[in-house]
Amino acid sequence: MKEIANIAVITFHAFWGKKQKNLNRILDLIESSARRGADFILLPEMALTGYDDQPDKALEEKMQFKLSETIPGPATDKISEITKKYHVYAFVGMPEKDDKTGLIYNSMAIFGPKGLIGSYRKMHLPGLEPNWAARGDSPYIIQTEWGPVGCAICYDTWAFPELMRFYAAEGCRLYINITATSKIRGKYLANANIEAGVIRDCIYVASANLGGKDLYNDFWGGSSIVGPGQDTLEAYYYIGGKYTDLQANETKVNLATIDLSLASRYIYNPNPLLENKTDFRPDIYAKMYQKLEKSYSKKNYL
Repeated sequence: MKEIANIAVITFHAFWGKKQKNLNRILDLIESSARRGADFILLPEMALTGYDDQPDKALEEKMQFKLSETIPGPATDKISEITKKYHVYAFVGMPEKDDKTGLIYNSMAIFGPKGLIGSYRKMHLPGLEPNWAARGDSPYIIQTEWGPVGCAICYDTWAFPELMRFYAAEGCRLYINITATSKIRGKYLANANIEAGVIRDCIYVASANLGGKDLYNDFWGGSSIVGPGQDTLEAYYYIGGKYTDLQANETKVNLATIDLSLASRYIYNPNPLLENKTDFRPDIYAKMYQKLEKSYSKKNYL
C-alpha cells in the first residue's frame, strides 16, 4: 500500500446554470492538476452547474432538474477520458438524475485510472436543498493504491461526524469532502469541524469548496488539505488555509504532497491495556442508536 500521495483541492467559481462552460473548465483543471503530478483531484459540490436554488420555481423548472444528468452520462464520459489518460482519481460535484426513479440527487461523481467508478449521493440536505434533491442513504468507499478512501459532501461533514468515523473505522486514512459552504453559514462551521475531525480520528481531510458569487450566495472558497502532523493531536494545514482567509474565494489549485503513514487512526487500533480491544466501541454506540431509532420512529422524525 502506498503512503505518499499528491492531492489537488480546487477552489472553483461555478457559473450558475452554465454547464458546458463549467465542464470545459473542470476538464482543463483536472488535466492541468494531473500534469502537475496530482494523484487525487477534488472539485467542489455542484461544480458542474452551480449551487443556488430558486425556491419559487416548481421542481421541473429548476436549474438543477433541467441540467441534471445520469451517471454515467455525457459529462462523466468526458471526465472519464481525462482520468484514464492521466491515471488519476477525480471527484466532481453535480446534480445526478436517477434514470429509474427520476429523482435528483446532490452527488459526487467519482473517477479513477480506469474511468468512472460511481457516485456518492449526499446523505444530509441543509437549507433549501430538499426543494430539489432526494437524500442518499449509503456511504461510499473506494479502494485505491493508498488504501480505502471515504467520500462525503459538505453538510455530511459539518454536522454529522458519524460518517467520518465510519470511514476511519473501516480503515480510511483519507476523507474526501467536496463542499459549497457560503458566507451565510458563518466563519467557524467548516474549519472548526475539519480540524476536530482530524484531531479526533487522526486522518487526513481534503476539502474543495466553491468560491465567489453564485446566483445569490457568496462562497468562502478556502480549499485545503488538513491532517495529523508530527504531533498526533494537532491539525496541520498542508495546503490552503481558513475559509475566511483573504482572497480565499479565488479559483485556485492547491496541490500538496502528504504522508498517509501519519494517519494513525489510533482509537481504532487494538489497545494492549484493554486486552487488545479498541478504544472505539461500536457495540455500545449501536445500542444507543437503536434506542434513538425506535424513539424517532415513534415520533415520525425519520
